[in-house]
Amino acid sequence: MTPEDHARAAADLLQAERTHQQIGLLSLRHPEMGMDDAYEVQNAISRQKLSEGRKVIGWKIGLTSKAMQYALNIDIPDSGILFDDMVFAQGATVPAGRFIQPRIEAEIAFVMKSAIGGKNVSRADIIAATGYVAPSIEILDTRIQRVDPETGKARTVFDTISDNAANAGIVLGNDRHRVDVFDLRWVGALTFRNGEIEETGLGAGVLNDPVESVVWLARRMAQYGQSIAPGQVVLSGSFIRPVECPPGTEIHADFGPFGSVDINFA
Repeated sequence: MTPEDHARAAADLLQAERTHQQIGLLSLRHPEMGMDDAYEVQNAISRQKLSEGRKVIGWKIGLTSKAMQYALNIDIPDSGILFDDMVFAQGATVPAGRFIQPRIEAEIAFVMKSAIGGKNVSRADIIAATGYVAPSIEILDTRIQRVDPETGKARTVFDTISDNAANAGIVLGNDRHRVDVFDLRWVGALTFRNGEIEETGLGAGVLNDPVESVVWLARRMAQYGQSIAPGQVVLSGSFIRPVECPPGTEIHADFGPFGSVDINFA
C-alpha cells in the first residue's frame, strides 16, 4: 500500500465512525496489505483525531487468547489506541446510536504511575511502573464489515488493526488494587447479559499472565519509538469471547474479590 492508500483508508474509517455506515474490507480492496500497512492506517486515524483535539489516554491489547488467534490465523497480539472520548463511567448507559455493532469484553486494566518502554522491558519493570490494576470492560465496535456480503470473506487481522483494533470504549470498575495483591492469572470474570450468564474466563487466558501482555505492548511500541506514559491505561486483553450488545442490553461483569463492572446500552 502507498501512503495515499493509508490516508484514504483512514479517511474512510473516520467517515464510517461519524455516519455509522460500515465500509468494505480493506483486505479485499488491498490484497497486498500487511501488518505494517494496517498500523500505518491506524496511525493516520490517530493523527487526525489528535488534530481534532482528542487526547490519548492509553492503549488496548487484543488477540491475546489462543482462541482468538486461531480464529484469525495469527500468532501474535495486536494493539489499538484509547482516546479520551471513549471513557464511560461505571454503571453508565451508552446513548442509543453511539455505536454501530457494539460488543463487550472483560479485561484487567493496568493504570501506570510511571513511564515504561524499551525493547528490553521485563515483567519486573511493568510491575514497578504500574500504579494499580482494576476490573474493566472494553466496548468494541466495527467500522468495517465483519463479512463481505458478495464473497463471504471474513475480515482479517489487518482490517481489525486498521480499525483501531475495533476499539470503541472503556469502563473501569471502582475497585483499585496494587498489582501484586492478586495472582492475576487467577482473576476471572462471570459476565452477564440481561441477568443471564454469557461468558466466563480467567486472566491466564491472556498470554498466560496479563502482565506479560503489557510487556509485549511496551516492546512492540519501542519498535516505533513509542512508550507508555504515566497515568495511561492499558487494557491487557480479554479472557472471554466478545458479547453482543444490541439496544436494551445490560452488562454485569463480576470479577469476584477483584470487583465488578457494569455498563448498559440504551
